[in-house]
Amino acid sequence: MAMQPWFEDAKLGIFVHWGIYAVDGVQESWSFYDDIVPHDRYMSQLDRFTAARYDPRDWARLFARAGARYAVLTSRHHDGVALWDTAYGDLNVGRDVIGGYAEALREQGLRVGLYYSHSDWNHPDYASTRKPGRPPELEDNRYSEVAAEFEDLQAWERFLAYRDGQIRELTHRYRPDLLWFDGEWDRSEEQWRIPELAALIRSEVPDVVLNARMLSEGGYATPEQGAPVIAPEGPWELCLTINDSWGHQHHDQNHKSVDQLIRYFTETIGGGGNLLLSVGPREDGTITDEQARRLEGLGDWIARHAEAVYGTVRGLPPGHHYGPSTLSKDRRTLYLTLFDAPRAEINVRGLLSKVRRVSVLGSGTELAHRVTGGLHETPGILWIEPPSASDLDPHATVLAVELEGELELYRGGGRF
Repeated sequence: MAMQPWFEDAKLGIFVHWGIYAVDGVQESWSFYDDIVPHDRYMSQLDRFTAARYDPRDWARLFARAGARYAVLTSRHHDGVALWDTAYGDLNVGRDVIGGYAEALREQGLRVGLYYSHSDWNHPDYASTRKPGRPPELEDNRYSEVAAEFEDLQAWERFLAYRDGQIRELTHRYRPDLLWFDGEWDRSEEQWRIPELAALIRSEVPDVVLNARMLSEGGYATPEQGAPVIAPEGPWELCLTINDSWGHQHHDQNHKSVDQLIRYFTETIGGGGNLLLSVGPREDGTITDEQARRLEGLGDWIARHAEAVYGTVRGLPPGHHYGPSTLSKDRRTLYLTLFDAPRAEINVRGLLSKVRRVSVLGSGTELAHRVTGGLHETPGILWIEPPSASDLDPHATVLAVELEGELELYRGGGRF
């Protein structure tokens, strides 16, 4: 399936990790899987999950102010607890919180994404098989697999029927624009029956976007937390937390600054990706002030520099400019990001295109520029006058380099 144009144009999405794990502020699902929290204590959070102050319109307005064009909500994590009143399985929060979320996003013009885990470590039929080729000497985790001699393929069929039932509910009720799968490592593509699952999904929502954790049916890569040094080819998305936790953890105050988030964002879109920035609401449905302020700070910067964000594609490869850049879709304007106040002229290497004008995005101040050097097919270096202090953005300044034609780059090694 071809990638939907809206996805690569979106640039920023909000990843909402919300579930019963927010009650005690423990790690989502993994805390019982890894025996950090006793299973019964983890599950006791289900009775204490209230969503008492949940207002999806507040979420949607905040996400829109952040500059996001889509959001992804954890409809069911590996713990198997559904955030809607599913008719399949016994675990859900006792009400539908997804319907209001989808409606509120659409009111703000945002695309609707839902996270769904292939794995379900609480389902009685899930730990009924194991991934082919898994070495027998590796210790089995009781929540996800059994020894080969105890496999029960009929139980696995029941699990797949349960999964398919929930996916039908999600696609039919909420018509998501994007489905963000996870947990694919636990089984093989054949065991998951990925082509059949994709066909089921597309029978309800033909234009849905699927991530790479749908394996052969996925449309884009999803690196997590660690920003790639070399950007992936094709569509991709960096999944990143505002602090160190996906869901709400009371003790985690190690929040990234607005400056850091802008760096992550500009470097990601400069490499042709989207940033999927995670927030973890409290169990009552409210988002902390610390996270909201950072979303709004990022959104303020994006609003001032929207021309260099939306309607752009990946910018210069590394080595041409010491910082991220984007390129207008007509390939006639380069946008250079400067994180620090320049102490000297800014240079761009390997630019074959002639420059018509350089200006500071926002103020419009025009900057002098010149080219020095060059020999035969090797172009000279473009030097740009540094902006004055009054033209510098407090977080990151963007220069618009208008070209006389489409961008052409020299990628050779020079004369030798």
